[in-house]
Amino acid sequence: MNILVTGSRGQLGSELQRVSGLTGSHHYYFYDLPDLDITNAAQVEEICRLHSIQAIVNCAAYTAVDKAESDSASAFLVNRDGPAVLARCAKDRNALLVHISTDYVFNGESNSPYRESDRVSPASVYGLSKWEGEEAVRRIGPSHLIIRTSWLYSPYGSNFVKTMLRLGAEKSSLTVVFDQIGTPTCAADLASAIASILDRCDLSHCYGETYHYSNEGVCSWYDFAEAIMELAGLSCRVLPVESSEYPTLARRPGFSVLNKSAIKKSWGVEIPHWRSSLATMLREIQREAT
Repeated sequence: MNILVTGSRGQLGSELQRVSGLTGSHHYYFYDLPDLDITNAAQVEEICRLHSIQAIVNCAAYTAVDKAESDSASAFLVNRDGPAVLARCAKDRNALLVHISTDYVFNGESNSPYRESDRVSPASVYGLSKWEGEEAVRRIGPSHLIIRTSWLYSPYGSNFVKTMLRLGAEKSSLTVVFDQIGTPTCAADLASAIASILDRCDLSHCYGETYHYSNEGVCSWYDFAEAIMELAGLSCRVLPVESSEYPTLARRPGFSVLNKSAIKKSWGVEIPHWRSSLATMLREIQREAT
């Protein structure tokens, strides 16, 4: 199968590049700006034609959550209009579209892990733009799988783990909110899950499903930061604070734990605990630094 991966220099795209090197069952084609702008229909169509693309994994996204509050045009262009372009191209080619979405489509007011069928209610421009991207894919109607994830991190790009490692090496203490609850997701684990699903896909089957994927377990950002310091061997003290003491332009979900039973049942995906995946990634970073 010929597979196009958009946003290939981001966290998930970079991990998919690593995963793709471990299997010879598919031909992956990795593209990012400026070589591929997912909002440019002619460019998308030309690349899909050039490589006879049979599946698209859309890792491209506008992820500047706070900036989106004052730059909504850019957020909706990339997160809503871009997926629509990819969906039309996939439909025209009878290709599968795997589209990545977010826990921010929920408002965080639940007290139990969110299922795919639960009512969405985005509390930020970013969350709304991602929800409208999902809806664009569903409305256009190619064969598709939408995968929502949360708290993504990796050795690539900017993310919470890398920020904590930098601050932990610079400071003796720092404050992190303890009243936002969710689950970290190691991008390498999500990339492996996507690759496994692509291995099992039958392109003659008409897909149109939404799934949740994060690592197993639950924690607050404070708990996550504490684990980072501990596992990285940093002496920086982490102090818990309420979200009200750390105001941001965009409202974050207070509770965004995702129920993963559907993706495990449908695709046989095995999901590691967040703490074990964090430890694995930190060991990799330390090995590369020595």
